[in-house]
Amino acid sequence: MKRLVWYETAATMEAAIAREKQLKRWRRDWKRNLIERDNPDWNDLPVGLGLPPLTSAPLGPVDPGTSPG
Repeated sequence: MKRLVWYETAATMEAAIAREKQLKRWRRDWKRNLIERDNPDWNDLPVGLGLPPLTSAPLGPVDPGTSPG
């Protein structure tokens, strides 16, 4: 994982698992739209929360659903 570009909270673990299963059924373009709606610049979100970035590697273009390397 190179960076965190989207997340959401859930009231319970069960709700989080149900949402994860729902999102896994979504098409790639729907996931991209979800990210771009809330984070159009694809910023590394932990940095905005006062946490260190997930990686120090240069950040390039990303595509949801692709594997690194």
